[in-house]
Amino acid sequence: MSKWRKSSRSNSSGGACVEIANLAGNIGVRDSKAPDAGHLTLSPEGFAALLDRVKRAGSGF
Repeated sequence: MSKWRKSSRSNSSGGACVEIANLAGNIGVRDSKAPDAGHLTLSPEGFAALLDRVKRAGSGF
């Protein structure tokens, strides 16, 4: 079983709860409030591109 880590930007009041995990060479991304709802699986390159886009978009993403 993969170890999921919560984003440092997540907070205890239920906002922005994202978790990531190393999934056999890929990156899993899921909503920590609904972990049984599934997850996205991204390549390391795809995850890096997602992070870049989120950083560039700021809060308007």
